[in-house]
Formats: sequence, structure tokens, C-alpha cells
Amino acid sequence: MRKINIYFLGTAGSGKTHLLGAFSEWLDFQKIDHVTVNLDPGSEDMPYSPNVDIRDYFTLDDIMLKYGVGPNGAQILGADLLGAEIDEIKEEIDYYDVPYVLIDTPGQMELFTLRRSSEIIINALGKDSVAVFLFDPVISKVPDGFVSVNFLMASSIFRLKIPHIPVLSKCDLLGDRELEKIRSWSDPDSLYSELGTGVEREIFYVIKDSGLIHNPVPVSAKEGFGMEDIYDKIQEIYYGGEDMDRILY
Repeated sequence: MRKINIYFLGTAGSGKTHLLGAFSEWLDFQKIDHVTVNLDPGSEDMPYSPNVDIRDYFTLDDIMLKYGVGPNGAQILGADLLGAEIDEIKEEIDYYDVPYVLIDTPGQMELFTLRRSSEIIINALGKDSVAVFLFDPVISKVPDGFVSVNFLMASSIFRLKIPHIPVLSKCDLLGDRELEKIRSWSDPDSLYSELGTGVEREIFYVIKDSGLIHNPVPVSAKEGFGMEDIYDKIQEIYYGGEDMDRILY
């Protein structure tokens, strides 16, 4: 069976783990088989029980004890050690004959997107992959913050070389006017008019000319909102919008 790997990416605190958990629950409700994978050795109090868990191989505490480093050093070493364990992780994933693999990445986004282990992981698990990229609502509700997150996603696309689906996480924290304002910024002219001068506009032009100003899909793990939209985007990328029966069978 063809497996599509779905990586959940975003800045620290953007809600990756809770969104993965909510999406997993939605897939369960739709009776769509899938497997959940945790690649964050520092995860605690997770809202879902991963089928495959890097913490079965090592945790941040294990790394600190073994290598005599602090929490920050352990996170960096942990990100690199992911690549060393990927063959065993892939073997665990392949045990499950399912069409979707939901992958929770380390809390600090750059530990995954900027280190070579991400290339090793994506190549090992397969190029049938997509990233769900979270726009933190607190950062994204101001123009320069919105541009900055777009810039981070552009960097992630450049590094990982897989399709990205932008989502506005925790949209339940935003008022209707704030949400509408963010959505209006998918029009570059609207966004440009609200930016300051200097480097803000220079960065804006770089992203705009690359076609990387996006309209993120509003989602809420708390309210279970937007899960179908994420699923539909994945179908558009890999199946051209075909119906579910044809996709799964």
C-alpha cells in the first residue's frame, strides 16, 4: 500500500503535537487507517499515544546523561541521532499497512528543517511526503510577523523539498476581525500596504516574487476545526481530488 508521510512543522509553541492529535482523532472518526510517529525525544504529556516513538530509543535525559551536555546541547544531539535510528523507525512504520503516516517533529523547528538528519529521514521514509506547516496565530496577526512566518516556510520548502500546506493554528484564539485580516494578506497588495519601510519590504519582495505568500488554512485542534481542509489539501496534492473510495482502495 502506498504510504503518504505527513510531517507537522512549525515554530515552538505553535501547536504541532496537539494538531497532529486532533487530525489523528478526525481520521479515526472517518475510519481512515493511519499511524502516528513521534520524532521529538523531549516530548511530554502528549495528547495522543504514538504508535512509533523515538523515546523508545532515547530521550533528552538519556542524551544529557550519556554525553554530559545541557538541555540545549541534548536537543541538538537528539536531532542528529534521529538519522542514526531511522532504519529501525522505518521498519516499525512499515509494520503498519496504512495509507497515512502522521509524523510529529521536534519542538524547535530548526532542529529538523536545518540539520542533515531531516534529509536522511525524508529520503528513508519516502518522497511521498507533505508538510503541514503551522502559522502561530500570535506571531501571524501582525504584518511583519506574517511575513516572517512565510519566510520560515519558504526556508523549510527550500530545505526539505516536499509540498507544504500552510495552516493557521489555534484560530480559536483569534477574533473574527483578526482572522479576516490575516486571510486578506494572501493578497500581496493588501499585505504590502501594512508593512513598514526598509528591510520588511525587501524581504516581502523576495517572498512575493517567489510566489510564496500563502493563505493559511484556519484550524483549531481544540475545536477540531479545519481537519477536513487539511485532508482535502493532501488529496489535491497526491490524488488530484479523487473521491475517498478510489484513494483508499
